[in-house]
Amino acid sequence: MEKQEMNVENNDMLSFEDFRKSVLEDYRIAVESRETGLLGRREVLTGKAKFGVFGDGKEIAQVAAARFFKPGDFRSGYYRDQTFAFATGIGNIEQFFAQMYADTDIINEPQSGGRNMVSHFTTPNVDENGNWLPLVEMKNTASDMAPTAGQMPRALGLAFASKQFRNNPALQQLEKYKHLSKNGNEVCFATIGDAATSEGHFWEIINAAGVLQVPLAVFVWDDGYGISVPTAKQTTKGSISEALRGLQKEENTNGIDIYALKGWDYAGMCETLETAIEKIRVTHTPAVFHIQENTQPQGHSTSGSHERYKSQARLQWERNWDCMKKMKEWMLDTGIANEDDLTKIHFEAKQKVKECRNTAWANYINPIKQECQKAASLINNIVVNNNAIKEKITSLVKELLVNREPLRKDIMSTVAQVLELVNFDKNSTAELMSYYQNNRKKWNDLYDKYQYDEGPKSGLKVKAVAAEILPNAPFINGFEILNKYFDQLFSHNSSVIAFGEDLGKIGDVNQGFAGLQEKHGNERIFDTGIRELAIMGKGIGLALRGLRPIAEVQYLDYLLYALEPLSDDVASLHYRTAGKQSCPIIVRTRGHRLEGMFHSGSPMGMVLNALRGFYICVPRTMTQAVGLYNALLKTNTPGLMVECLNGYRLKEKLPSNLLEFTVALGVPEIIREGNDVTIVSYGSVLRIIEEAADRLALMNIHCEIVDVQTLLPFDVDHAIKKSLEKTNRIVFVDEDVPGGAAAYMFNKVMEEQQGYRLLDVAPRTITGKNHKPAYGSDGDYFSKPNAEEIIDVIREMMVE
Repeated sequence: MEKQEMNVENNDMLSFEDFRKSVLEDYRIAVESRETGLLGRREVLTGKAKFGVFGDGKEIAQVAAARFFKPGDFRSGYYRDQTFAFATGIGNIEQFFAQMYADTDIINEPQSGGRNMVSHFTTPNVDENGNWLPLVEMKNTASDMAPTAGQMPRALGLAFASKQFRNNPALQQLEKYKHLSKNGNEVCFATIGDAATSEGHFWEIINAAGVLQVPLAVFVWDDGYGISVPTAKQTTKGSISEALRGLQKEENTNGIDIYALKGWDYAGMCETLETAIEKIRVTHTPAVFHIQENTQPQGHSTSGSHERYKSQARLQWERNWDCMKKMKEWMLDTGIANEDDLTKIHFEAKQKVKECRNTAWANYINPIKQECQKAASLINNIVVNNNAIKEKITSLVKELLVNREPLRKDIMSTVAQVLELVNFDKNSTAELMSYYQNNRKKWNDLYDKYQYDEGPKSGLKVKAVAAEILPNAPFINGFEILNKYFDQLFSHNSSVIAFGEDLGKIGDVNQGFAGLQEKHGNERIFDTGIRELAIMGKGIGLALRGLRPIAEVQYLDYLLYALEPLSDDVASLHYRTAGKQSCPIIVRTRGHRLEGMFHSGSPMGMVLNALRGFYICVPRTMTQAVGLYNALLKTNTPGLMVECLNGYRLKEKLPSNLLEFTVALGVPEIIREGNDVTIVSYGSVLRIIEEAADRLALMNIHCEIVDVQTLLPFDVDHAIKKSLEKTNRIVFVDEDVPGGAAAYMFNKVMEEQQGYRLLDVAPRTITGKNHKPAYGSDGDYFSKPNAEEIIDVIREMMVE
């Protein structure tokens, strides 16, 4: 009996010792993070770094939350989460400083390769060949971005993916998904500043999470201010947890759980979070954790001091209730630590942070200084007879070498100025000119690479496979082509999921999915509420976790509601992660011609400028759309599919190889040959162009019509230039406003392909008017290009 009691006592002591060590480890991470912020601010003030934004005052809440972040989980956060990143291993201190310096060496700065601001974290989801990594074994984060609340849409999708992995029969018991999820047990930890909860993104996503019941844990870091504006001016009742009370889940309802915690109360947060996160993991009940009474010791950022807008009383309160101070007091009061323990932690933290800073700075600056020396040596080798010029060159070299924090642009500027001074003399500057040209390309690549995947999953490597049309192929409606295709696709590809307003039960407003929900299940094909941000968020999160979502926006005009996450998050993702993350979402929509000011728009210029990083597909027929869907599904690049609103009931021949037929991305199709004029366009207006071409042929004017098929990528083999070599006349036709997509196509052909060299007459653009299309039955005729206008312009060109 005595021996048993002794064993119990020993086990209790061991348990306490383990607990003590884990608490001290959390405190050590918090101290290191605070020291990182303090030293980081100094780096900005001394000019080594440009800007700093830090997580000071949130350290204890973040180490508490990190205790319950497991392999397989995802974070979707914002730029004050450095402590969480350090605690989970998502980032480290040396990488943090490398990001402050914008080090472009991906080994030193693996978060973004110098592309993103400090405290913007990334973990890879694919390998260098585009294959999905074992995410279930990793602690994951979506790539951070600066727009406030921009992390919320994808957070919903990351959590929704867990629901899919748990409930979607097509994903069950399949070995191919074992590395992506463990029965949907993964939780998405979303973090957001309290002021950003005023954004519409937050409210739409929280409502959607309550409806969908997904494992989403939202942490609201509340320090009382949004930059200089206090919470009372941001939030109803001055409290986001109070404002959300109507969404509280009750028995036999959906909704969310709401917790209000103190950001300085380490023990209280750990106790609550342990059971709360486990409940989210098991039951998929979302929750909001309102972490109150945080402080912000260094203010919002290095751009200014918080003493400008906080009272002395508030500043004193922040000093008294600083989370680090309160945790230290708690550890001393409970006997978890003594003063010597904590003094040692602080001393070692200061040393470690300084060492990390020094290493990061040396790794960043030394290669650049070596390049300065190399450039100076090459310049000094130039033989210059003119003393005045020689003196100017000597001054330029000295200025470069004495610069304590040189940039690559300083080297390029110095070399360029030297070359200008000697008038680019080939005899004396050949080596320097070669250095300049080689480094201009190499250093441009540091920032220009990775906008698109150039590896095995690149869309440019997808080969065309012709549609097979059998002699007895039936003529059927365009929507029926899509319907038969989607039916086969869902039968053969278990990773595909489709959703949108009215897409499930009634099969979308144009019947492309008619009857398919009943056949393939409502976990794979389903309706959503009228919330485009949430629709895109679901698609983004599903794609980040290795699935292939088709997320529908009902009309192209409504893409504006969905544009922010697509532009800020998805379009820049591969670029800002230096190729480490892929998000192969397909956004399906429809537009161009129908009736109604807000149902027949064609804002393709907006789309082109906002979605660089996407493939943008603009099929004229539904058969062509099928080939483009197949191409997109072979890539890891996001795609936008704009189907023609007025094409669903046009008759087309049904191909026999719907799943194999592939349209090559960036390769135009010549749909009519001619020798007199090249007409470049896409989508619905091509049918009007064909009508005009028929009538022009009767006048002995023969048009060559080029369907670009995709706007991004655009005519990669310069097929349009080849047509122009034959016709020497060109017109770009587009339903967008003047200066929209027609201007983009004009730039591509005239400037990039140097098509201007082949012109006999001035090129033309024919576009929609400077307003939205009118509703009247002939509103599209007078608002957009029509056959008569096209004929008039081309006749004018022929006699010019």
